[in-house]
Amino acid sequence: MTLYPRFAAHVDAALDALVAAGALDASVDRRNVTVEPPRDPAHGDLATNAAMVLAKPAKQNPRALAEKIAAELGKLEDVTAVEVAGPGFINLRLTDESWRAELAAIATAGADYGRATRGQGTTVNIEYVSANPTGPMHMGHCRGAVVGDALASLLEFAGHKVIREYYVNDAGGQVDVLARSAHLRYREALGADIGTIPEGLYPGDYLVPVGEHLAQTYGDRYVDAPEAEWLALFRKEAVAAMLRLIKADLALLGIHHEIFSSEAELQAAGKPEAAEAWLRARDLVYDGTLEAPKGETPEDWEPVELPLFSSTQFGDDQDRPIKKSNGQWTYFGADLAYHFQKAQTADELIDIWGADHAGTVKRIQAAVAALTEGKVRFDVKLVQMVRLLRAGEPVKMSKRSGNFVTLADVVREVGKDVVRFTMLTRRSDAQMDFDFAKVVEASKDNPVFYVQYAHARIASLRRRAAEAKVELSAPDLSRLDTEELALVKLAAQFPRVVETAAAAREPHRIAFYLYDLAAAFHALWNVGNDRPDRRFVLADDPAVTAARLFLADGIGQIIRNGLSIMGVEAVSEM
Repeated sequence: MTLYPRFAAHVDAALDALVAAGALDASVDRRNVTVEPPRDPAHGDLATNAAMVLAKPAKQNPRALAEKIAAELGKLEDVTAVEVAGPGFINLRLTDESWRAELAAIATAGADYGRATRGQGTTVNIEYVSANPTGPMHMGHCRGAVVGDALASLLEFAGHKVIREYYVNDAGGQVDVLARSAHLRYREALGADIGTIPEGLYPGDYLVPVGEHLAQTYGDRYVDAPEAEWLALFRKEAVAAMLRLIKADLALLGIHHEIFSSEAELQAAGKPEAAEAWLRARDLVYDGTLEAPKGETPEDWEPVELPLFSSTQFGDDQDRPIKKSNGQWTYFGADLAYHFQKAQTADELIDIWGADHAGTVKRIQAAVAALTEGKVRFDVKLVQMVRLLRAGEPVKMSKRSGNFVTLADVVREVGKDVVRFTMLTRRSDAQMDFDFAKVVEASKDNPVFYVQYAHARIASLRRRAAEAKVELSAPDLSRLDTEELALVKLAAQFPRVVETAAAAREPHRIAFYLYDLAAAFHALWNVGNDRPDRRFVLADDPAVTAARLFLADGIGQIIRNGLSIMGVEAVSEM
């Protein structure tokens, strides 16, 4: 058990002692009790809000309750001082040996340091990317892809089982447009002069190889054939080709989904009908008429009876149609069935959506609440757009790809790790600039460089010690002083950061933490520039060198663990 959970257990034991003494009601809910670093390090090493959150339900004065809890915590060998602050916060100061023991624990746990059990093996389905299968991945898809994949890794590290899923929208009109675009390229491959790509078709050159493949496979059989003879076939072939392209693009980012669910297959299997029947049996779908559009009513508007889902019962603004007037499923109707399907194999669902879909969040939350009877937690994480810049100037779009910058081109230019790390340097719901010049800049202002540089510096220390012919013995951690133990205190927060990031579904917290840890390490390193005795490698003091290298190795381990969650490889040289 790492330090923060251990002290959470100590606080729990202190509360148990108060219950046994009759000083606290045993029925008081303790779930909101936390142990965390105080906002101001001058106040101590750890703080707990136990008295603040328990006082009201326990019908006690918070400061008086805090004094009782503090008295119990003061009995611990690891605690040198306990202070009740303000209305009832409890601050603890720990022995230096506590922090040295935690540094040793980092070394012992290695790649598992920070791994949590809060997920308790529950299964979380994360659906992310789910771009229409009509072309290669572009940078508009990139951020959601990275956020989803990093969140999947974070939840696995926190003890969940994770299903990574991609929903293939292959049943809408856009795939018919794709088939017609592929047919045009098929004719081109057979020698036809297709001229300018007609408005409404996909213009990108990425469809040229698709047309060539169709020409090689089917010859001229469908050149002059009516659309009805080739549309379904070309749709199937083109979607399959686009999925191969999409999977290859995602692989460049290190992203691999376990499941690709087809909307067309979902509808062919009757899943929307099954979902509708389930809801009708519970009086949650009824046949009704939508209200006229607000404002000026169009002349051709007529009231039409449609099957409506009672989404207002679950917090939505209005009831939603699940079918169109022509009998086809609405996008929402198909999406409702898809979420019903996902919920069969998961305890929790998470969707990663572009911010432009914000208006549809309430209705799908209502659908999941209805279909799972509130038993499946469902979160939608909205991801804002990324603006591409080069040295501050907007990036021109690529003709080859149609009218967008492809993910593959960006990854090949700056590298997978730079792209992934950068996409996690801001909250996903905040807009982001991706500047090709800045993301590869060797400066403190570039988090990717700053964190990797810290790891590379750490990796260099053993080489430096060998070059200086320092004979390293087993580390005596008592040689680490207050400045060095301050770095351990920050390192010890990593398991807590993992837990809070997983609970909030916010993988960017890992990137923020790594930047702070790297900054603290660089600050300690830089002290040695002015004070040679503070350097990590001292040729004339092997004992201090061994202790400091052990400390550096611990920091390096945590950087690697954090980067691994983010899907980024730590570098040893720069």
